[in-house]
Amino acid sequence: MIFPKINIQWVKIIKVFLISLALILSISVFTGSYFLGFVGGYNLGVSGVKESLTSYTEIKATETPSPTPSAAPVAKITPRVVSPRVAWGGPELWEEVNKKRTEYGVNPLNQADELCTIASIRLNELLELGKLDGHEGFSNLSERRSDLNWIFEKYSVVAEFLAMGGDSAQETVSLWNNTLGHRKLLDGGEYVWGCIYAQNTFAVAITAY
Repeated sequence: MIFPKINIQWVKIIKVFLISLALILSISVFTGSYFLGFVGGYNLGVSGVKESLTSYTEIKATETPSPTPSAAPVAKITPRVVSPRVAWGGPELWEEVNKKRTEYGVNPLNQADELCTIASIRLNELLELGKLDGHEGFSNLSERRSDLNWIFEKYSVVAEFLAMGGDSAQETVSLWNNTLGHRKLLDGGEYVWGCIYAQNTFAVAITAY
């Protein structure tokens, strides 16, 4: 049997081509994997720190006549003491929220002590949990604490706004201001009453009308 004569030069060229192609494919796979890992890690970090916000929740009162505060006394609960990581808290955040509301041309919030009770309870729960709970604790608060029912019955609407991760009171207001639902805390002229508690970057704003 007669075999065709193979050109050795062409064999060398083909081998070099195949080796180069394999190197290019290996580099492409490595680069693609690195890029995907970098993007995934970045997105995870962003979603877990600065943009740690949840949509605000409103609870509308029932038609049941509200009892007087004296008929249903509310225990004052102070958030548990933890080692401070930041230099700002509720008073600074309250001032910044009302400052932004004034810039939007709406009325500053008036503090209501009963709303401070809810804000205090909720902040305490979030500090204990170590993360935001998507308003779960707020939505069922009247069921868990029947002694607080009169507060929800007193107002037409009671709303909660949460934030976590702001390095300052100004930054926390900025986080609320840059999300459509939370902006109601800042430009919602219907809200008349409110109270804000904050500690270790956790912020709870309770508003009502």
